[in-house]
Amino acid sequence: MTKERRTPIRAAGCVLWRPAVSGHGIEIALVHRPKYDDWSHPKGKRKRAEPAEACARREVLEETGQNCALGARLATVHYTVDGRPKEVDYWAARALGGTFVPSREVDRLTWLPPREARLRLTQPRDRDLLDAVVTASRR
Repeated sequence: MTKERRTPIRAAGCVLWRPAVSGHGIEIALVHRPKYDDWSHPKGKRKRAEPAEACARREVLEETGQNCALGARLATVHYTVDGRPKEVDYWAARALGGTFVPSREVDRLTWLPPREARLRLTQPRDRDLLDAVVTASRR
């Protein structure tokens, strides 16, 4: 196995939330990536020497158009992409405003109540992150 195959892909992202428009509870931002036809939390690869927190904020801005304030540190998720390990550091993040512009990478953004977001998420690992944010928001 080459060194490149053993070295994990490092990435970061957020479970982005905002107070619900209804005034009750929160809404979760999910992005649709046409390349994979999936719904997920905004995330992406870290640039060389980029701190994980900076990457998480940058990816949220690039994929959702939203500025955000990082909150609680969530889990680091581990999985494999094309035989190479990947590690994604996550934070809960409150949306501070912005405008979504569709791109080739992310063509849709939706804000959903947590229960609906949980059903829409493609990967089970993303549901665990959502659950952590919902649990923390009830405290």
